[in-house]
Amino acid sequence: MKHFDLFVPSPRLRSSRLLNGLFALASAAPFWRFVAPTATLGAPSLTDPHPVAQRQRRPRAVRSSLRISIVEGMLAEVVGSCGGGATLIAWGLYLRLNPLLLGVLAALPFFAQFVQFPAAWLTSRLGHKRAAVWTLTCARQVLWALVALPFLPLSSVGQQRVLLGVAGVSAMFGVLGNNAWVAWMAELVPPRLRGRYFGRRTALYTIGTSVASLLAGLVVDSGKLHGQMGYALSALALLACTAGAITSLLLLRQHDPAPDSSRIRMDFCSALRPFQEKGSRRVLAFQMVWNAAVGVASTFFTIYMLQNLKMGYAVVALYGTGIALVRVMAVPLWGQAMDRFGVRPVLVACSLGVAAVPVLWLFPTADSLWPWLLLDMVLSGVLWSGHGLATFALPLASAPRQGRPFFLAAFSTAGGFAFALASSLGGWLIQHLPSQTHLFSHQMSAFHWIFLISSALRLLGAAMALRLVEARARPVEELVTWARHGAAARLRAHGERLARPVLARAERRRLRKPAS
Repeated sequence: MKHFDLFVPSPRLRSSRLLNGLFALASAAPFWRFVAPTATLGAPSLTDPHPVAQRQRRPRAVRSSLRISIVEGMLAEVVGSCGGGATLIAWGLYLRLNPLLLGVLAALPFFAQFVQFPAAWLTSRLGHKRAAVWTLTCARQVLWALVALPFLPLSSVGQQRVLLGVAGVSAMFGVLGNNAWVAWMAELVPPRLRGRYFGRRTALYTIGTSVASLLAGLVVDSGKLHGQMGYALSALALLACTAGAITSLLLLRQHDPAPDSSRIRMDFCSALRPFQEKGSRRVLAFQMVWNAAVGVASTFFTIYMLQNLKMGYAVVALYGTGIALVRVMAVPLWGQAMDRFGVRPVLVACSLGVAAVPVLWLFPTADSLWPWLLLDMVLSGVLWSGHGLATFALPLASAPRQGRPFFLAAFSTAGGFAFALASSLGGWLIQHLPSQTHLFSHQMSAFHWIFLISSALRLLGAAMALRLVEARARPVEELVTWARHGAAARLRAHGERLARPVLARAERRRLRKPAS
């Protein structure tokens, strides 16, 4: 393994708490994204007769490819920030999509989860690298239609259809490409280096995401201020396409150490097993309820911030960056808790906490925004970091070795379907709920009712998490006790660290003072 010393953090990096936290963030998905456990669909099985180390015969090419992959990951996040996420919602508001279509627009990446099984088949037919390059190129270059969209001689309805079509095609090819890319990386990255390597890669592209999101927010706000929203969105789409083209070139330069390893026989009868076993059915039920709870309101948090709270796209991006920083600091602690107590107690505790987060959004107004926003940043960052880590690990711990890809595909498809359906339902509810009502003398909008529905469904999901079975899990009460004592110890240590210089200065002044 001497060829891979490049990826061991240097002493200077080890001394940086921020970067160490960023490295640890690799084990959890960002809170605003659907946690797709199928990220390991293409990983070699535990019974693979040809270990990765035996297939890699060009360590220099592998080392070069891993360097290139880091740059490719950062540019891929530029594509996502400028061509998806909040920017896609900005497109929907610019083209005056109604709430139902806005919900559908946000749900398209999750509807695309239905192509998980065809994605596995495509990867098995074309091979890792070829499938990844072609599908990811299509996913990123289809955004050229958005570059020209504001200037096309189309009606408002026609432009809306183009937006939905482009978003849907990009999401579908993205799912196809992710399956092949993960399978490729499972072959390329040596098993003993995966944690360190993906930690560094995730750290760097998390920074790239934050910078790109802030840039996109500033561009959109500037375009809105000067009445040039179409030009601003078109420029962002152009930047996304350019970055996407560079990522395609970088993918082509990377090495495929096992080009024929993905050509496996697809046993579709195994796809029924996740629905037949009791343990996996409980995981499926939890995935569906939880993703429905999140999906029914996820789109409308951003719209509520933009329209009702008048925050602006740049402030929304800054808010997301703040949550990401809190996650960086919190996720290592959740990792320790999961190693000690298991996945289930962390999942239950974080699910209960996250269920309270939507209720906070009943209280902020455009005039009293920041106290509530800061509180939400802390709670969301801490709780979603643990929940993302546990949700990622749960299917991996629940799926058996034999037929694991089909179990993971079933979990992802079920969760994606529930999220997409709930997001669309949320758009329909926004249209039909009363715009102004009262609850215990508190003025309620349609958004507030959606947030309460999401909170209630999250509580139901937390209750279903209690029914999950994990052999090595310890009681939730032990986790709470450990967290309480750990927090007290950390606060005491932090207070002592802050007080130490003050006490030292006081002691030096006492010694310098002449005796009376």
